[in-house]
Amino acid sequence: MMHVEPPLHGKRIGIVGKGGSGKSTLAVFLATALQKRSYQVCLLDADSTNVGLHQALGLMNQPASLIDYFGGMVFSGGAVTCPVDDPTPLNGADLHLTELPTAYLAQTEEGIYLLTAGKIGDLGPGAGCDGPISKIARDLHLQIDGSNLVTLVDFKAGFEDTARGVITGLDWILVVVDPSNAAIQIAIHMKEMIEKIQAGQLPSTEHIDDPQLAELARKLFKEATIKGLQVVLNRMRDPEMEAYVRGQIESHGLEIAGAFPEDPSITTLWLQGRPIINPKRIDEAEKIVSALERIAMYSKKEVKNV
Repeated sequence: MMHVEPPLHGKRIGIVGKGGSGKSTLAVFLATALQKRSYQVCLLDADSTNVGLHQALGLMNQPASLIDYFGGMVFSGGAVTCPVDDPTPLNGADLHLTELPTAYLAQTEEGIYLLTAGKIGDLGPGAGCDGPISKIARDLHLQIDGSNLVTLVDFKAGFEDTARGVITGLDWILVVVDPSNAAIQIAIHMKEMIEKIQAGQLPSTEHIDDPQLAELARKLFKEATIKGLQVVLNRMRDPEMEAYVRGQIESHGLEIAGAFPEDPSITTLWLQGRPIINPKRIDEAEKIVSALERIAMYSKKEVKNV
């Protein structure tokens, strides 16, 4: 009998949004939901400033930063460069998890893997920008036991990583929208960015002196794997607020994969550094997984029909 891979097998899903919208909370719930669906899951913490994701997963210690595993930041004389200045793919980014020293990898009791791209605060004064951390998020592809994992990438707040071209290496993006105009605008801008990439618009390369590197930057955008985005509403205070935000989002042609109400208990868990556990929210996250699976299956049909 022919083995049929589950729809999200090997996919890379980025989680983005404004600060405080609930990106990391969604990442925890989504990782748990995927694991419940028998996916092998790795959560890549690509937020260069925020801390505590390991505690939200129920882990005692944060794994060592991959920026060190790959040779350090270029600004400190290391090997990992910023994708804006040097689009060259990260050497060794196709990684089998068994190759990693144990210090760089953590795993929950349920089997969810956690990796940390890097924290700018660990690098001292004058460490430079966090572009090299973005390159790890862009290029890292993971395997375990001969199988490609579902990789969830939890990005830092805002739009900066997207402007660096990080989304060219993702399959889908989930934009977390809280009840704020800024969050809605990020979702709209993200949709426009993806549409431009899919339409063939190439990145600015005037700042790159080396013609070969400039051509490589354009090539990465031409070969981008990003297929689209879904919106996840979060911290909705009441049905009226949710209806208003839904209307704003849908009026711009954005699709909503799920919604979470405001929950002060989750804020308290983050404050106390405790595991983020909420069965109802995980059930909602499973609906988001189902939505992504439907999209993935539809995308495969489209490719076959081309």
